[in-house]
Amino acid sequence: MTAARLLVAALRDPGSVAGLSAEQWTALLTAARAERLIGTLAHRLDRRSVPEAVARILADAEEGAKQERRAALWEAEMARRALASLDLPVVLLKGTAFAAAGLDAGQGRSIGDLDILVPRDALDAVEQALRAFGWEPVKEDAYDDAYYRRWMHELPPLIHRERDRMIDVHHTILPPTARPTPDAEALLADAVPLGNGLSILSPADMVVHAAAHLYADGDLAGGLRNLWDIDRLLREFASDDFWRQLDERARRHDLAGAVRRALRQAADLYGAPIPDGWRARFTVDPLYRRRLLARDGWGRQGHSFTRLGFYIRSHWLRMPPLMLARHLWTKATRKPA
Repeated sequence: MTAARLLVAALRDPGSVAGLSAEQWTALLTAARAERLIGTLAHRLDRRSVPEAVARILADAEEGAKQERRAALWEAEMARRALASLDLPVVLLKGTAFAAAGLDAGQGRSIGDLDILVPRDALDAVEQALRAFGWEPVKEDAYDDAYYRRWMHELPPLIHRERDRMIDVHHTILPPTARPTPDAEALLADAVPLGNGLSILSPADMVVHAAAHLYADGDLAGGLRNLWDIDRLLREFASDDFWRQLDERARRHDLAGAVRRALRQAADLYGAPIPDGWRARFTVDPLYRRRLLARDGWGRQGHSFTRLGFYIRSHWLRMPPLMLARHLWTKATRKPA
């Protein structure tokens, strides 16, 4: 069994780690670190039933995840304070949203940058407010800065000069040049307030966003963690009403295909409970599975041709061919700063 398969099996059924050899434990832990799932694995496994050396590693990972959680929530509070005077919706996204709402998807989860969603017409005011509170631009290159502002679904990333923490300010969940066109106004309108001046996406929209990030935008890097998010969200929110809402929201955001693929893959790998109507398989699904399970026992990504294909696909999804060619040519030929 490959390292990635060991990781999936351990998350899906913690009892599967019984009897692992030292070599298999090394592969499992290495893959978990590489996929940024080591904290999640630590949360899932009973440290009393694993080798002592593994238990120490898992304890450190769990403490690291707790520290990331505290830092992420503090950063969200700092952003709230910076934007409080603007009187506009500030919606937390991804890992910080899961942690702030106390969702199961946030248990042990690795959390990096702070991602927020705000109205597009408020981007200038939001950026000015954040800069006044100590955030500074990361992109110093004029082309990159202009590209973000014209073509991306977010501002150029900002980093706080004292805390060294990044914030990504989104106005929608996919680049405007991408083929699907999510309804950003609906995302904001149906967001769920947390009672502290911040909000999170509705349950259905959280699943749609996770699916969009994985299948309609990226090259599936980090896909095992994204699918675990989806598995946890589905288990926490599943009901007849939820499935109806998810279908409606996926269609509204022009992401029905990505959502159905995400649910199939979450069910395939993690056993996510999904209705039979969402299980129809497609001939390309094994390719996605191959890409998701490409991690070896050293933490390296295998299946180089498969990864290249998905890398090309990710750029193809993001922009039309002529624009993509022009962008890649500019990036390849410009002189370093």
